[in-house]
Amino acid sequence: MTPRPPRRRRLRALFADTRPLQHAHYRRLWTANIVTSIGAQLTVVAVPAQIYAITQSSAMVGLTGVFGLVPLVVFGLWGGALADSMDRRKLLLVTTTGLILTAALFWVQAALQLNNVWLLLAIFALQQSFFAVNQPVRTAILPKIIPMNLLPSAMSLNMTVVMAGAIVGPLVGGALIPIMGFAWLYLADTLFLLATLYAVIRLPSLVPDNAISSPGLRSVIDGFRYLRLHHVLLMSFVVDIIAMVFGMPRILFPEIAHESFGGPVDGGIVYALFFAAMPAGTVLGGIFSGWVSRVERQGLAVVNAIIVWGAAMAVLGLAVGLADRHLPAAEAAAGSTTSGPDGGLVVSGMLLVLLVVGLGMLVVGGAADMASAAFRSTMLQEAASDDVRGRLQGVFIVVVAGGPRLADILHGWAASGVGAGWATGGGGLLVIVGVVTACALVPAFHRYRVER
Repeated sequence: MTPRPPRRRRLRALFADTRPLQHAHYRRLWTANIVTSIGAQLTVVAVPAQIYAITQSSAMVGLTGVFGLVPLVVFGLWGGALADSMDRRKLLLVTTTGLILTAALFWVQAALQLNNVWLLLAIFALQQSFFAVNQPVRTAILPKIIPMNLLPSAMSLNMTVVMAGAIVGPLVGGALIPIMGFAWLYLADTLFLLATLYAVIRLPSLVPDNAISSPGLRSVIDGFRYLRLHHVLLMSFVVDIIAMVFGMPRILFPEIAHESFGGPVDGGIVYALFFAAMPAGTVLGGIFSGWVSRVERQGLAVVNAIIVWGAAMAVLGLAVGLADRHLPAAEAAAGSTTSGPDGGLVVSGMLLVLLVVGLGMLVVGGAADMASAAFRSTMLQEAASDDVRGRLQGVFIVVVAGGPRLADILHGWAASGVGAGWATGGGGLLVIVGVVTACALVPAFHRYRVER
C-alpha cells in the first residue's frame, strides 16, 4: 500500500504551482506583469471614458472595437511571423518600447486637454498594433526560459495575474477618474510598463530554431498550412471558438442587470458584479491550479473544462429567465413599476438567490476558462515545433480577441428575438453540443496526452 503524502504536501498541491518562478527570467517577467496588468487596465478604462466625455456618444465609444480589432488581427498574424524570423528578445524590446511610447502619447494628449477623439482612436490603434506583436512573442519564448513540464503552471500563473489586473484596474481606474482625471491614469500605465522593459532587457538572446527568412504573407500562410496538417492543434482553436462564440454573454450584462434584476439603467452594483465575477473565477482558478501540472490527458481536460463552461452559462441563463418572471412581483411588492422605489436595485429574497446563483455560475465559468486556456496554450507550445510557435501564438491572439466580439454580435441578435435568458442558456447548451460533436469528428483531440 502506497503511503499517503504528508498533509502539508497535500495542501500545497492544491494551490498554484510556483515552480516556474524559480527560473529568473520567467520570475522577472511575471513579477513585472503584476503592475503592468493593472496599468494596462487603467488605460482600458480611461480610453472609452475619455471618448464618451468628449462626445457624449456611445456610438463613438463603440469605434474603439473597430480601431482595436483590425490592428489586432493584422499585426497579431504578422507579429507571429516576425517572432519566427528574428531574435525574440529584440522584438520584445521594440514592442515594449512602443507600448511605453503610446501610453506616453495618451498621457500627453490628456495633459494638454486636446480633446480630439480621432487622435485618441489613432493612438489606441497604434497601441493595439504593438500589443498584437508583443503578446505572441511573450508566449512563444516560454519554452526557452522554463522546462516544458512547467508550461501548464506558467500559463496558469500568467492568467491569474492578468485577470487580477482585470478586477483591480477597472475598480481603481473608475474610482480615480473623477478625482485625478485621465492624465494621471495614462501616466501610471507609462511608468508601470518600465518594469516589463527591465525584465525584457535582462533576457538572453532568444533566436528561434530554424528561423524563417521572410516574415511576409507567405510565412503567415505557411503557419495556417502547418495548423491544418496538425489536427490536435487545429482543434484547440476550434473548441475555443465554439466556447467563446456561443458561450460568452458579456454583451447582455447591461440588459440582465437592468431588466432581470431591477438595477438602474445606467449601471449600478449588479452591473459591476456581473463584469467582475468571471475574472474573479479565473483568479480563484489560478490560485488553486496546483493540479494542472500533473494532468497528462490535456485534450480531455480541455473538453471537460469547456463542458463545465457551457453548463455554467446554461444555468446562468436559467437563473436570468427565472428572475425575469419574478421581477414584476418583486417590483409590485416594492411599490415600483420599473425598479426599486429609489431607482436602484429591487430588494427581494428570491431575486437575491437568483443573483447569487448567476454570479456563482460566472465564477465557475471563469475558473473553467482558466483551465481550458492553460491547457490549450500548453498544447500549442508542446505539440508545435519552435519554428512555428510565434505564428501559432499570433493565431491564438486573433482567436482569443475575435471570438468574444463575434459572441457580442450573436448574443445581441439572439437576445433581441428570444430574450437574454434564452440567449444565454441556449448558448451554453450549444457549447456542450458543439464541443462533443467536434470531439466525435476528431477523436485524436480528446485522446491527446503528454507524459508527466
